[in-house]
Amino acid sequence: MTDIESTTVNEAGFSATSQAGDFNIDTDATGETGPDPNAVLVSDYAACFTYAFRAGAQRNGFDDLGKLQTDAEADLNDEDDLTGIRFTLHAEADLTDDEAEELLGYAEEICHVHAALKESLYADVTVNAGAF
Repeated sequence: MTDIESTTVNEAGFSATSQAGDFNIDTDATGETGPDPNAVLVSDYAACFTYAFRAGAQRNGFDDLGKLQTDAEADLNDEDDLTGIRFTLHAEADLTDDEAEELLGYAEEICHVHAALKESLYADVTVNAGAF
């Protein structure tokens, strides 16, 4: 049984529309009419990691993180392949360094995109607590 299905259509050129469930995602390899696939991957990873950070926190007694924001950066080589990803996760809650590290560990365990990527591309994450 298949758990996830998507359909991607490319009529011409280097842009495509992918349908995942009831949602359309437009991408463009040139970045002219939409984000390129690397940008989508980095954004999706950041979103998943943000959700996982909150889920791990809630499962372990940190119920009020307030607003979370993850700023992502990525590096490309000459072939436009991703070579590094970094996150700065801003949390409204005033967390100690030990608490932030604990929550990062939970997020790494929960985030499905993190689990799917090869280790060399795991995001290097910084938490900026008390940011808002």
